[in-house]
Amino acid sequence: MTPQATDSDISDTAAETPVRTADSTWWLVAGASLISMGLAAYEIVPASVTPLIRDSLRVGPTAAGLLVGVMFGTAVVVSLPAGAVLDRTDSRSAMALAVGILVIAGIWGWRAGRRGQYESILASRVLGGTAYVVVWNAGIDMVSRAVDGSNRATAVGIFTASGPVGFALGQGTGPLIAQRFGWPAVFLAFIGPALAGLAVFWPASRGHGGSRGDAPSLQEFGAVLRSRNVWLVGVLGFLGYALYLFVNSWGSSYLTQGLDFSLAVSGLVVAVFPAVGVVSRISGGLISDRVFNGRRRPVVLSSFGLAAPLLLGFTQFRSLPLLVAVLLLIGFAVQLTLGLSFTYVRELVDPPVAATAVAFQTSIGLAGAFVAPIAGGAVVNSVGFEPAFLLAGTVAVAGLIVAWQAPEPERQ
Repeated sequence: MTPQATDSDISDTAAETPVRTADSTWWLVAGASLISMGLAAYEIVPASVTPLIRDSLRVGPTAAGLLVGVMFGTAVVVSLPAGAVLDRTDSRSAMALAVGILVIAGIWGWRAGRRGQYESILASRVLGGTAYVVVWNAGIDMVSRAVDGSNRATAVGIFTASGPVGFALGQGTGPLIAQRFGWPAVFLAFIGPALAGLAVFWPASRGHGGSRGDAPSLQEFGAVLRSRNVWLVGVLGFLGYALYLFVNSWGSSYLTQGLDFSLAVSGLVVAVFPAVGVVSRISGGLISDRVFNGRRRPVVLSSFGLAAPLLLGFTQFRSLPLLVAVLLLIGFAVQLTLGLSFTYVRELVDPPVAATAVAFQTSIGLAGAFVAPIAGGAVVNSVGFEPAFLLAGTVAVAGLIVAWQAPEPERQ
């Protein structure tokens, strides 16, 4: 990509340098998505073996939840600086560097787990969180710039769907890996998919990802942070990610400890929650564009409106088939917002600062992901699972109220 290609002329395919085929572009999307999937699985997998971690390291639920939440906390801090650096450097090289960081973090966490060193595992997760946010922001940037306008929403939707695919992979296979190789092995297991993704991504992305030379000024950056509309959509992302991570982090423990399911069965049941996001995140944009004629707010209202009553009543369900069905519905509803929010926030700002708005959305959304596992653990430890799920339902109600205040973007 030439340095002259700017975010404002992102739809101008003439700004893209190499002559490319549609096949190579979609291989780029596939490779970037596979890298992201591996990182997402690495990110969530401690939640699937929380009882084993707690027993082995002799830590409480809050400390165990922090092993998941710390990656999101790291991403909150790193996202905006990473976005500024990506505006000035080669996103392709940044993706490769992030995979290398994941390899180091995974080996570090595995060794620390075998030695029972909680603080060292936590530090390795901070390093992994840095790799995650670089891949996420650079991946959205490269995928957005590699395809033309008619396919951009589809391509970005496919890439963001790598998150729930990875979460499902981590939740579903984590207990099986722990049973066969010991729970510290979960930190190593998902390096392989990320390396495979890099092998696909690297040749397909040749000529893409270079600096655009149009990093936003401090004034433009400040304008994004002062926008009430951007903050409203950011809060929706915060609440949506909080719900997403609460269920992912504590759903398996509830089924194991509250309903006496085995750890393996609980992991597989909870895996349907992120897995449905493959459909939800991609379809959110299609529903908005086709059913609601480009309006975004109806989709977000539907998202929180469906999730709220299901979460409020979740602990009343006991049968395995019904729990699977309810988790599918909650997962679909919550991830409609997660899939749409990155497109939504871009449309609320001027094109030159659209990338900054996406970085902001990543940061504030992942703040919710950081808080939820830790706060959820504190509530579970203090008053039990039923009040914790009632609180999650209240969060969904709050999302419904915020969504009602959110604006519709002007058609661009």
